[in-house]
Amino acid sequence: MRSALVIGTGLIGTSVALALQARGVQVYLEDHDPTQARTAAALGAGTAEPPPGPVDLAVVAVPPAHVADTLAGVLRRGAARACIDVASVKGGPRRQLQELGCDLSAYLGTHPMAGRERSGPLAATADLFEGRPWVLTPSPGDDTEVLNLALELVALCRAVPVVMDADAHDRAVALVSHTPQLVSSLVAARLKDADETAVRLCGQGIRDVTRIAASDPAMWLDILSANPGPVADILAEVAADLDGTVRALRGLESADAQKRTGGTEGIEDVLRRGNAGRERVPGKHGAAPAAYEVLAVHIGDQPGELARIFADAGRAGVNIEDVRIEHATGQQAGFIQLTVEPGAVAQLTAELRERGWSIRR
Repeated sequence: MRSALVIGTGLIGTSVALALQARGVQVYLEDHDPTQARTAAALGAGTAEPPPGPVDLAVVAVPPAHVADTLAGVLRRGAARACIDVASVKGGPRRQLQELGCDLSAYLGTHPMAGRERSGPLAATADLFEGRPWVLTPSPGDDTEVLNLALELVALCRAVPVVMDADAHDRAVALVSHTPQLVSSLVAARLKDADETAVRLCGQGIRDVTRIAASDPAMWLDILSANPGPVADILAEVAADLDGTVRALRGLESADAQKRTGGTEGIEDVLRRGNAGRERVPGKHGAAPAAYEVLAVHIGDQPGELARIFADAGRAGVNIEDVRIEHATGQQAGFIQLTVEPGAVAQLTAELRERGWSIRR
């Protein structure tokens, strides 16, 4: 691949362009808002000038509602040897292209499973896709060259290719991406009119649950409008669980011993099913979750503290598997949670305490 045309210079499109430019591909940028394309170009994502002729690969990175029409235009004008889109829904655009009478031999639907709460070219990074799954949805009759160019793009972005059926993909992202967004927003919405005293008690748990609720509503309306059926199906199942949980909680506050017992069993059931589901979420490098230990270390909010604790862990010869920071409300301090192999706990604890760190297991 020597040249590419990226249509749509938001977070995903600009990140693709930055990754390709960094690896020697000449990228041309196009957007319905020329200012946004020029912004992406100023960031080093390519040029906002039109390509002099057909490019090797066109990447359509526009909102789902506009994917089919944009793809049809690219295919009809022969703008590229191959054309892909990166929309979060795959079945609908392909069916729409078929209805428009387009020759789909040069097209392949794809979806990089990466993103951020922020949108637009200024949020883009060349490493956004590194180590992330990138779904490819080939169909019988697709040109092998198109698949090869798509795989080359995934490799240049340092992502991990995953081949799926288009409709199976849409059901999968409804479960692991679209429904969590709505559930996060529903929980965060409870905070909108909550008493200030309650909000001041927010800890890491509520921050974790509501993190993605900060996402752009307009972007998510586009995504959910393109995949409403599968999302509604899963939310209906969640609603049934919620109804059962509400009944169980009402049972716990009942004076009837039998109802309290039923309530206890109901709550335990949903919590244990949650445990079992969480254990299936892939861990580090996509492998099965490993059994790690967590050390919580008190850390001040001063420059250099994070660098110091990582350096001290390095001196102990301990690899940090994961890290998160729990901020203390109203204080210039918090806890950094270091996830390590169980066998490294004693060594790391001793090293950090020797260097003056306060540790909570």
